[in-house]
Amino acid sequence: MDQLQRECRVVCLMQVGKAYAPYLRNFLKKLIVEVESIHGEVLDEIYELYADIITSLKDDQFVEKSMRVHKTITFLFPDGCIDLPSCPKSRKLMVPLQCSLNMLEGDTGCSIWPSSLLLSEFILSFPEIFSNKSCFEVGSGVGLVGICLAHVKASKVTLTDGDHLTLANMRSNLELNQLSTDTSLLESYEDPNVVQCVHLPWESASESGLSAFVPEIILGADILYDRSCFPDLVRILAILLNRRKSDSSSRKESTKGFTLDTKCNTNDLNDLTAVTSKGPVAYIATVIRNIDTFNYFLSLVEQANLSITDLTEAKMPFNLLPYMQSYDRSNMRLFTVSSKA
Repeated sequence: MDQLQRECRVVCLMQVGKAYAPYLRNFLKKLIVEVESIHGEVLDEIYELYADIITSLKDDQFVEKSMRVHKTITFLFPDGCIDLPSCPKSRKLMVPLQCSLNMLEGDTGCSIWPSSLLLSEFILSFPEIFSNKSCFEVGSGVGLVGICLAHVKASKVTLTDGDHLTLANMRSNLELNQLSTDTSLLESYEDPNVVQCVHLPWESASESGLSAFVPEIILGADILYDRSCFPDLVRILAILLNRRKSDSSSRKESTKGFTLDTKCNTNDLNDLTAVTSKGPVAYIATVIRNIDTFNYFLSLVEQANLSITDLTEAKMPFNLLPYMQSYDRSNMRLFTVSSKA
């Protein structure tokens, strides 16, 4: 372990510089936590290097902002989908985004993660599920999923994240896509052109604090990576999934208008929409990086009296990003989570 730490230190010293400082800070922090978690001894040189980097970051926000670029995600709809409500006349939906240059710069949440692409494809492939629904995303990152929800005319879109810099970047992306943002917590406020952005650290979220939200659909992409966060995540999901809207008209709306051009998609949507007619449902897209970690999540879901279903094979969305060679859908899964009550 000592030799590994020395090698890591050498690599870090080769990369020292203002542009790499946030990445090195995060890397060293994770290294220290990992060594300490197995009761190992962290080298003094590692602590000193970490302290030096922290000291050098006098203006984190400036540095992190300078490491971002503008990218455009272009969803290409296949032939025969021109009648799909989410399909533009050009069969091309372009979403400009400001994002991080470094996916490992995890503290800001400003990277485009693969599962958010899959969840966005799912929303655009099955727009009737989300149209006229109140939608709530946990861990919204760059805001791509929220932009797609607004595109398919969700009645209300609430995006949340626990990091203030991520929220600021998210609001910038919404504005890039001609969407207004709102920070109020009024559940009665619904405007498809306004996206609600809320600071929501999972560890401090309470049932009373979540009382302002009664979503019909909850969404999450790439949120199953840190098992220490799972208890808080499942607790939030359980609170939201056990809610019921008193307005019966919203349930009537949830069963209307589910038709697709058969040339475009032959999947039957009845089973996908049945859950939302009975109560809230969560759609979670993720990469299973560690089976033990995922099994831990499943055990917490069971303890919370929630049910989980794998939709991946039965309801795979269209491949709307055929040009993106680095985007591999084969190792991604799509799940629904709902209350057993």
